[in-house]
Amino acid sequence: MTDIAAPASAIPETDVTSLPSELMKPSEAAAQAPSADAVPSGRETGEPDFVHYERLVAARLGVSAGLFAALRVRHLPTAIHSLRVALLCSAWAKWRGMTEQERDELEVAALLHDVGLIGLPDQILLKPGPLTPEEILYVDRARLMSVEILRHVTDNENILRIVGNVPAWYDATRAGYSAWGRAIPEAARMIAVAEAFDAMTTDHLYRPAMSVERAFAELYHGAGRQFDPDLVEEFVRFYRSGVDAAKQDVARRWLTDLDAESVNHLWRWVSPSQTILPPEMETVFQHRLLQNMRDGVIFVDTQELILQWNPGAERLSGIMAEAVRSRKWSPTILGLRSERGEPLTEQDCPVLTALRCGAQVLRRLSMQGRNQEKVPVDLHAVPVVLQDGTILGAVAIIHDASPEINLEQRLEYFRERVTRDPLTDLANRAEFDRMLPLFVEQYQRRGIPFSLIICDLDRFKQVNDTYGHQAGDDALRTLAGVLRRYSRSGDLVARYGGEEFVMLCAACDIATATRRAEEMREALARTPLARLNGRVVTASFGVTEVQPGDTPETILRRADRALLMAKANGRNMVIQLGVGNHGETAPVSAKRWWWRAASTEVVVEETLISPFPLALAVEKLHGFIADHQARILKVQGNRLEMEIEVRNPLRSRRRSDRPVCFEMVVVMHEDKPATGDTPARSCFRVRVAPKSTRERRRREIAARLEELLTSFRSYLAISEVQPHHSNPVWLRLRSMLQKSLSQLMPRFRLL
Repeated sequence: MTDIAAPASAIPETDVTSLPSELMKPSEAAAQAPSADAVPSGRETGEPDFVHYERLVAARLGVSAGLFAALRVRHLPTAIHSLRVALLCSAWAKWRGMTEQERDELEVAALLHDVGLIGLPDQILLKPGPLTPEEILYVDRARLMSVEILRHVTDNENILRIVGNVPAWYDATRAGYSAWGRAIPEAARMIAVAEAFDAMTTDHLYRPAMSVERAFAELYHGAGRQFDPDLVEEFVRFYRSGVDAAKQDVARRWLTDLDAESVNHLWRWVSPSQTILPPEMETVFQHRLLQNMRDGVIFVDTQELILQWNPGAERLSGIMAEAVRSRKWSPTILGLRSERGEPLTEQDCPVLTALRCGAQVLRRLSMQGRNQEKVPVDLHAVPVVLQDGTILGAVAIIHDASPEINLEQRLEYFRERVTRDPLTDLANRAEFDRMLPLFVEQYQRRGIPFSLIICDLDRFKQVNDTYGHQAGDDALRTLAGVLRRYSRSGDLVARYGGEEFVMLCAACDIATATRRAEEMREALARTPLARLNGRVVTASFGVTEVQPGDTPETILRRADRALLMAKANGRNMVIQLGVGNHGETAPVSAKRWWWRAASTEVVVEETLISPFPLALAVEKLHGFIADHQARILKVQGNRLEMEIEVRNPLRSRRRSDRPVCFEMVVVMHEDKPATGDTPARSCFRVRVAPKSTRERRRREIAARLEELLTSFRSYLAISEVQPHHSNPVWLRLRSMLQKSLSQLMPRFRLL
């Protein structure tokens, strides 16, 4: 059978008499079918053929036609071959009824799947004879470079996956490609068939072109191994139906029907990515790594069959690879036991959990060693997941932990257990409650922002009631795996309670956090669960970002309000709240702080301007009241009186610290401009004073009051702050009082 990357001279002779009867007597259309070289020509217009080729390519590729031009200049036969394959695939796609988008992606991938060959040395690209194994390695690397080149000009993942999987074999026997069978994109499987057919029916220096029927025979010979057998049979029927006119129709479509906008929407600049190794070379590195690792490494596929058992696993278990390879995985093979010393069941097996839920699992277990002794091990099960969410298998890494079981590491292990949720292996609520004040403190002291995402599985009770609690546990583990997969270094992912999870996103603004939440929501919604009979679960997300004046309590309540809004609006969505203001208000005069004449209590009065109309500003005021758990005392017209308790937000607060209770009076009205050119604004006259004070707590009270006002401004997106001005008589009395107090109490400075 012919591998396209291999020299065509290696094609074996095939006994045509062994083919199906319909190939023994080809139809008249197939017998009269033109050569695969038949590309629409420009002779009727007097143009040279290559000019007509360039017109076709420019019409199809638009601004990226330069890539094809580079291939044509480097090696014209390869460029013409790619054009023939693209025309053939497009005609085939129309014949089988593919959508316009699928057809566009197929055409572009077929035209540019060999563009990486421009990097081949001349002695390989222009070699007149068969290639050596070393030269084939360079060809494979050049094919992978096609993907790297296209990554710079398009972010269309479908095109990249098609180009990257064209060389993959249907039965997965070609090393270096993870996709096999129907997991290979359909367009890539089509290009592989069309490319092989075109290569076999084209003249080369080292062999003449095959007949169409001989090429059909070779395709059938490779069906099920190199090619998709269904597509091979379909291609033969399509080609016999008359392909020349179909390719002419494709050429006319490119030249007349395609417009610049529809062609160029596929192309945009993408930042460079890292270079990758050719499959065979990468496989050599992986093999050497596995052979020399002291840790045991086991590969298990989706059928739970053992594919790999490295020497490290042999050393730990005393079981040779030949004895277990291709056997069904079971925890009894290694004699695995749980943390309590009980035999590990399949339902509790980390490897099978990774296969079912697509989530990483790390556990301290024990296994039966080569001398039948009990060996403590760390078993890390990692799912192998494609970008579209398809699970290909799992990797189990087994680390011998017996030399590390000393007092210090036992304490660390128990600390880890105390801070982890046993079901999902995420941080637990206690760890989240410890870390959230740390994040707030970093923001207050160093200005490092962070965002908080809170999510909740939709209709989780129905899952438990319908499919059982084990299915519910799988749903929780699946959501935990998605959150862990999308977390970054410095983030904290925790199970907050029940089906609620939280993620602290370090150095992350609300726009980025919302985008990440949307990606996690989509990833969960396309992950089927076996215990739910292939159905999926969904989750709702609330997102917020820390803002000036926030405490750990207010940011958590604001995120929870966003989650409740997502639930109320239909579930399976992301809602963000907060960050109306980052403290960009106008500077406030220091004289806004003053002392009451009858006491030593500090009071602040301000007039605040919000750019929002009053109705929207009042809605934001409701959020401030809810998140601070304010107690409404009185509402009279546009005047609101309430009480708010404010605690020290820093983690260094003492258990004996008591909250400071403030009375807050808000009088609001809408400032409507005389003309309609300027939108209405909202004005808030705010007066804040502590209910009671002590001399020794005055500094703390002033700090808490400032935090409360800062938070109020942030919630209402205040754009202007005007200190409240009293009448002139009171200003003179206040000035005299300040002078007297400054003489009597020099330690206190009036702000």
